[in-house]
Amino acid sequence: MPTSRIPRIGRVASFLTLIAIACSSRPPAAQNYSPLHLTSSSFLGTIPDRYASCNGETGNSPALAWQAPPAGTRSFALIVTDPDAPVGTFTHWLLWNLPADRRSLPEGVPAQPQLPDGARQGRNGFGNLGYGGPCPPGSSTHRYVFDLYALDTALRLAPTASKNELIEALQGHILAAGELIGRYHR
Repeated sequence: MPTSRIPRIGRVASFLTLIAIACSSRPPAAQNYSPLHLTSSSFLGTIPDRYASCNGETGNSPALAWQAPPAGTRSFALIVTDPDAPVGTFTHWLLWNLPADRRSLPEGVPAQPQLPDGARQGRNGFGNLGYGGPCPPGSSTHRYVFDLYALDTALRLAPTASKNELIEALQGHILAAGELIGRYHR
């Protein structure tokens, strides 16, 4: 093999490793807990281009809202995934320690490790902090699943934690869960 191809192969292997890590685990199933109604004023069914990342940007996170959680809720966690990704479930957003008195997220949550209200964000499957918008390959349509969890505790996770760390920390602390699915076609 020509030596000029080795660096490219190394970059491809690193990228595939990153993809495999980002896709390796799934969030807890929302249907196993008390229901939590999750909605968005940003989309109904189809996710608009302004929330996508196909234009080379990360996209704006959509506005989300939910009703009052069950008694004992101490915080919320949000995991956004694409179960239709060619390499398996792909992570688009990790957010946790949203205060229990919150009932919404505005559009365009900044990509910061910790938000002013104490909420923390992890790295998405693109390797970036915060929200990473839809951008399915080719001209395919993918589902984007927004899973919101009401928790009985604030999680002891450092900002930028991985999806696996977040999912492990959720175990045994979920009081209620809600799911919202949007579709995006490129």
